[in-house]
Amino acid sequence: MIAFQDYYPDDLAHCFGCGRLNAHGHQLKSYWDGDGTVARFTPKPFHTAIPGFVNGGILASLIDCHATGTAAAAAYRAEGREIGTEPPHRFVTASLGVDYLRPTPLGPELTVRGRATSIAGRKVIVEASILALGETTVRGEVVCVELPASMRPRGAAGAPRSGVSG
Repeated sequence: MIAFQDYYPDDLAHCFGCGRLNAHGHQLKSYWDGDGTVARFTPKPFHTAIPGFVNGGILASLIDCHATGTAAAAAYRAEGREIGTEPPHRFVTASLGVDYLRPTPLGPELTVRGRATSIAGRKVIVEASILALGETTVRGEVVCVELPASMRPRGAAGAPRSGVSG
């Protein structure tokens, strides 16, 4: 399977959370899982808040980037189109709300889940959560908006980069 983020054109693939071209970022990869979406991420020791636990900003960035990827995929699905077809969908965050339900342990793989709850014009609302060892540790709601033309680089396309296989 090809991750939603692998369809982002090179000019839009530098995000710290989900940019495949950001060598220092998370390079989060999101996929459909039924009507919802899923990504997996294993925090590194430098993602520490206090010994043994993940930094809250890192967790917020996972919610944020998984949600914008979910928004793009949901917009394509709502239009009955395959991801990556023209015109491309790419979303940014208008609002990010995060609730930290319990400390998130550093070490185990984290599961990030998302679900678009509303699609209206250029706006998609996504509910997301992070699970560690099967327990929900973080919940978030993200208001995602279609990338404004002023932020789009010239020639940004929606096709997956060459060499990506599913």
